[in-house]
Amino acid sequence: MKEIKSIEDWESVVEQSNEESVFLLKHSSTCPVSAAGYHAFEKFETDIPKYYLVVQASRPLSNEVASDLGIRHESPQLFLLKDGKAVWNASHYSISNSKIKLAVEANG
Repeated sequence: MKEIKSIEDWESVVEQSNEESVFLLKHSSTCPVSAAGYHAFEKFETDIPKYYLVVQASRPLSNEVASDLGIRHESPQLFLLKDGKAVWNASHYSISNSKIKLAVEANG
């Protein structure tokens, strides 16, 4: 997993999603629910590139992601991106190994 910290990093992830599917996790460093989602995502084995951002450290970036994708902010929040769009997203306890696997099977 690679942390993104800037809007330029985000733009690179969006560009990459035009070539291959990518994951992006919005993570809160102070929330136990977010910690659980982060660990589920971290442990999920896949060839799909995985990125994350820490909401507290990158609030403008988090807002940009929400605006660009047209999806209201939540954290934790996991997106599967393809062609610059979120083809799947989940938040809170919906970020689990089984649900991520289903998303990959349907959209990866």
